[in-house]
Amino acid sequence: MIKRISDIILSLVLLVLLSPIILFLSILIFAQDFHSPFYISNRIGKNKKKFKLYKFRSMIVNADKSGINSTSDNDKRITKLGIFLRKYKIDEIMQLLNVIKNEMSFVGPRPNVETDVKLYSLEEEKLLSVKPGITDFSSIVFSDEGEILSSSKNPDYDYNRLIRPWKSRLGLIYVKKKNFFLDLTILFLTFLNLFNRIKTLSIINSILKKIDTNTELHNIILRKQDLKPSIAPGFIKPYEED
Repeated sequence: MIKRISDIILSLVLLVLLSPIILFLSILIFAQDFHSPFYISNRIGKNKKKFKLYKFRSMIVNADKSGINSTSDNDKRITKLGIFLRKYKIDEIMQLLNVIKNEMSFVGPRPNVETDVKLYSLEEEKLLSVKPGITDFSSIVFSDEGEILSSSKNPDYDYNRLIRPWKSRLGLIYVKKKNFFLDLTILFLTFLNLFNRIKTLSIINSILKKIDTNTELHNIILRKQDLKPSIAPGFIKPYEED
């Protein structure tokens, strides 16, 4: 109940404070190609319930028609303004509406599209036991996801084999240990990550060392080793390249 009340109050306050910026960005995005400045897509939320996720549009019109879900930094579908919006996570501002509608929370596992959710193992399906969020440990640690996929010939394949297993592990840690203080910590770290990524990752690693003893996960957080697929039996379903 405290979390829901906090979500409502904070989202309403932010929408009011950010309304001039929202209006300005809406005009800028519309002026690029005279199409809607907003991107609305289907996502899977708590208990596998579908909902419409809102974002500022950072890609060309009908970019999703390509059938590619994952996005690299050098994806030609991203607009020039979109590069800026994505870098500073400004495109996520409109998800404040999802929070008000009780479809999302400020903190929680990031919501995925149905095709990705269908790949979830039984363990990963526990991510759907809570409301998805605008931010969490995984979205901070992998805020460089576009850079990781920049040299990929098949972003969806590499995302599901290299990134998703680790994001799911981080999301599951949150699901098991979630509390109000942890939410406040994650919100602070989300802000700090915009200015000092190395410090942010170090703090996250220190927090998770007290919760999870997986040394490999800690090395991934600190980028001390290359990303590789999770090999834990039953944790992630096989992902076949098209």
